[in-house]
Amino acid sequence: MRLAYYPGCSAKGSSADYEISTQAVCDALGMRLEELPEWNCCGSTPAHAVDTELSAALCARNLDIAARANADMVVTPCPSCLSNLRHAAKRMEKPEFRARVNDLLDRPAAESFPPVTSVMQSIAQLYDAKAIAAHVRRSLRGLKLVAYYGCLMSRPAELMQFGDPENPTMMEDLLSACGAQMLDFPLKTECCGASFGIPERPMTARLSGRILEVATNMGADAIVVACPLCQMNLDLRQKQAMKGVDRTFNMPVLYYTQIMGLAFGMLPSELGLDKLVVSASDLVERILDARREDARAQAPEGDKA
Repeated sequence: MRLAYYPGCSAKGSSADYEISTQAVCDALGMRLEELPEWNCCGSTPAHAVDTELSAALCARNLDIAARANADMVVTPCPSCLSNLRHAAKRMEKPEFRARVNDLLDRPAAESFPPVTSVMQSIAQLYDAKAIAAHVRRSLRGLKLVAYYGCLMSRPAELMQFGDPENPTMMEDLLSACGAQMLDFPLKTECCGASFGIPERPMTARLSGRILEVATNMGADAIVVACPLCQMNLDLRQKQAMKGVDRTFNMPVLYYTQIMGLAFGMLPSELGLDKLVVSASDLVERILDARREDARAQAPEGDKA
């Protein structure tokens, strides 16, 4: 299967650690990601709020590049990019809308586009739990994690096709296959404040603070995310979130690809863990300790001392 990879703008800047870990995990699994040549920004949050047709044109240009490259599928790590690309493809099915968008492009877009999916969905589709477990070199045994999807990944349900829009379980399945204990997180699809982290800081602090508070009360060792904005609000702005709910936190917030990479035996430096504001060093040490315990248990009796 030929996978056209759309990294999105944040992958080249604010979420470079997501990009590094995504490439590392996909490479370990044998997934070849071919980055779209000369891709452009999908418009993120601002474009579709200002002009629907211009937003669709930004996405249609990327989808057209993938179609002309005969890609079987377009994959992206970012929920916002995924949502924009899928919305644009759906809207381009209407001839009148397509004609207006084509007027904005250098050339008319291809008549049909490859399907668009997230990197997470493509991993889950291509590899079952047994195949994921076969790549594990350091079990996540003993870790209690909560999966936080955010509000975009599974909604609207008919477009995103991500399982139950209120209770997706794909991340839990992937990380359970790596040995982690996944807690049933009741706020997994609640909004963290997203891009309102700048214009509406107090509101975002309260929303993010509530997510961090519930995860802490549940005894989670870390929150696992799949969205650059969610990661930023929960990690980079964790001190603001503390003020929002008047509570102290020290909760690591990692991308699911970083956690999977650790389980696959990769070094923290290969997964961008040094970019985290809230350190995950204790978490990494626990994973390494579990690996050492396993090694001692498997050693001949005379070597266990």
